[in-house]
Amino acid sequence: MKKKKVGLLVSLLVVSAMFTGCSFSGSDSKTADSASGQTTSSAGSAKELKLYVENEIKDLDQWKASDDVSFTVLNNVNEGLYRLDLKNEPQPAMAEKVDLSEDKLTYTFTLRDNAKWSDGTPVTAQDFKYAWLREMDPKTGTNGYSFIMTDYIVGAADYAAGGSADQVGIEAKDDKTLVVKLTQPTPYFLRLASLAPYFPMKEDFVKSKGEGYALGADSMLYNGPYTLSSVDAASGAVLVKNQGYWDAANVKVDKVDLKVIKEKSTALNAYKAGQLDRVLLASSDVNASKSDPGFGTGINFRTTYLQFNLKADGVSNVNIRKALEFGFDSKLLADQVLNNGSKAATGLIPDEMSGIDGKSFRETQGDLVGVDAAKAKEYWDQGVKELGKAPKITMLVADTSEVKDVSTFMQSEYKKNLGIDVTIDTKTSKARGQLMDNSNYQMAITAWGADYDDAMTYLDLWANHTPYRGNYENADYDKLIIGAKKETDEKKRLDMLLAAEKTLLNDDVVVVPIYFGGYSFLLNDRVQNLEYHPYGNPVDFKYADVK
Repeated sequence: MKKKKVGLLVSLLVVSAMFTGCSFSGSDSKTADSASGQTTSSAGSAKELKLYVENEIKDLDQWKASDDVSFTVLNNVNEGLYRLDLKNEPQPAMAEKVDLSEDKLTYTFTLRDNAKWSDGTPVTAQDFKYAWLREMDPKTGTNGYSFIMTDYIVGAADYAAGGSADQVGIEAKDDKTLVVKLTQPTPYFLRLASLAPYFPMKEDFVKSKGEGYALGADSMLYNGPYTLSSVDAASGAVLVKNQGYWDAANVKVDKVDLKVIKEKSTALNAYKAGQLDRVLLASSDVNASKSDPGFGTGINFRTTYLQFNLKADGVSNVNIRKALEFGFDSKLLADQVLNNGSKAATGLIPDEMSGIDGKSFRETQGDLVGVDAAKAKEYWDQGVKELGKAPKITMLVADTSEVKDVSTFMQSEYKKNLGIDVTIDTKTSKARGQLMDNSNYQMAITAWGADYDDAMTYLDLWANHTPYRGNYENADYDKLIIGAKKETDEKKRLDMLLAAEKTLLNDDVVVVPIYFGGYSFLLNDRVQNLEYHPYGNPVDFKYADVK
């Protein structure tokens, strides 16, 4: 979500991994011949999943949430009009059906008769309209994710800029009918409708909680397959099956115990002790784990990258940024340090994301980044000459084990190839995000997980001009993004997106892609259909079973 979601400020998720033209399942449904020391439910008893995330649960108010961990919880306790299935395709959820106008601009959703909140009241079209308008409202939509709506819905951009809500193309025709009008045909709109920012919210309940909304399990309403029994940002959450959920008969797991465990070694020990059903492996544990019957690998549409703050001393110079772009070997990082299925990034858009004519975007574009120590040194020397002195460089990073390994590797590469000492500033994920939002950083390691299977889910982020995206301002870049959003000719649209990626990476060097997300894991052999989507909301517990 995609994120998402500013946007998905996407933290590394461990219950986790992370449309058009790409059909594969990220489901962890591996079966094995023997158990790995896990305790599982016996026949007839309550079925429980024991999982974990690598970062704190930052915010469960969907107007504020923008990270994978929060979206993982929200995706399982709430639900939108559509939900991704085991093949990552959108299926009717709160909506029973949708009718699309001939010009593909008007969606008429019909809600289910048995769509209910956890207090027993019906989910209505007005609940969607209220939530969506609040997401767009600059006074309340504080997660930077409003663009996921304002870029598509008629009148939404004007409303977000201070215009009238009455002009937004969202109509609650009656309790069961929601009409949405788009500015241009959007073939992936049903996938967008499955994202957490598109979830409904019950207005009178939210207002009754005031500033306390979503601060605890009792201060939320639920309409998804689970409800929250308890939640603590630092330690985790307990989810229990929602008996009032419209599809409760097909939800097989009764309880999900979701812990916050930041260190992979701690999580692996917990897995071996039977305290977790799934664990992501650190690179140092991959080779020794390959013979385990629960071993598996997966990919996600996620790019970890270096974000420069173009207003910060030193890195405001494009040659300094180019030196840092060419100054490290991401293939060596992926193969020897991460060793978990991740791949060296050759651009911003990950491998396997769709292009046109049967070719991926990455295949069409080719490689845009890669190590070149000699070139890096030339750029550094030129940048130092222009600045009049060598800048001091600080890299802001989150306190997860994987990011720590990545930053340490890059620090050593810059010392070897550029002869510079880079300082690593380690903060909690939340604190790192706040520093970036406040433009109080020089460069930072962050990541983005795709909201949908299209290059636009990455490229339009830098048309938002926010501090988190480096305070980037380029009218030509914005023109490419705006044009691509309106273009109906697939080839012309793709050419605009290809040009935008080159501008971002090669011309302006706003970001430096580091690696494409991949992961290795161990999974309890009795767990089936634990779904990890490569884009959008990261994880679905709904389809899981414990045999």
